[in-house]
Amino acid sequence: MPFPTLNTYLAHLSDPDRPASSVWLDSAGRAQGKYFNCTITSAFQPIRALGSSRIVAYEGLARSASAGDAGLSLWKLLDHAASDDESIELDRLCRMLHAINFFRQDAAGQSDLYLNVHDRLLSAVSSNHGHAFKRILDALDLPVGRIVLQLPATTPQQGWLLNYVADNYRRNGFRLALNAASVAQAQAMVAEQRPHAIKLDARYLSGGVSLEPLLDAARAAGVRLIFKRVESAPALGSPEVVADLPLYAQGFFLDQPQAALVSDAALAA
Repeated sequence: MPFPTLNTYLAHLSDPDRPASSVWLDSAGRAQGKYFNCTITSAFQPIRALGSSRIVAYEGLARSASAGDAGLSLWKLLDHAASDDESIELDRLCRMLHAINFFRQDAAGQSDLYLNVHDRLLSAVSSNHGHAFKRILDALDLPVGRIVLQLPATTPQQGWLLNYVADNYRRNGFRLALNAASVAQAQAMVAEQRPHAIKLDARYLSGGVSLEPLLDAARAAGVRLIFKRVESAPALGSPEVVADLPLYAQGFFLDQPQAALVSDAALAA
């Protein structure tokens, strides 16, 4: 068992005689939690290397609990949370559930876990972003180094806030992924923030905008480029665009989010 402390905690959650708490396991072994009257669990969408389809990471997504993988996305709940304190509580609950549900399945340890940070959290947390989540991971002996916190897109006026939050997360041992609205913004982020990864919309793979300057800058800085919202085969771009480029992609055309990580047998197929 690669994570003995986590397995001890899961055994505790399975104990029918334990006191009621905000986190429990369903009949399939998935960790679930409650926010007001909504039961929340996790779904995971792979991030794949273009060309080889190798899975390098999964993004954790909050879903309403369902018998299969048909739960509804609950990320919009944070938009309507009644207060900053409640939005912080929901965000931390989702991150905890995703970490438990990911690492209880990830015996091989070959991939990272990307977790969203809602834009409301950037200003709602007064200081030391990431410290509370790091304490949870440390208590369960889970590797902070395999978590990539995905920050929302920001305006130029929020640049100071992004730098402040990013610095706090890094001080707590997390790697960062940033969302860019354009190729030009992505290139500026490589130079200024140097995150672990930058996410761009898949439409930039179509060849209408040159990726070479961004790719050269990202390669030199060791920044991973991930193209999101791949909804169709054309969104993956022409072979000339993606040939020999270390690019990554994520989207419903490649994978539907599901509770279970992709099995070794499915990867081989």
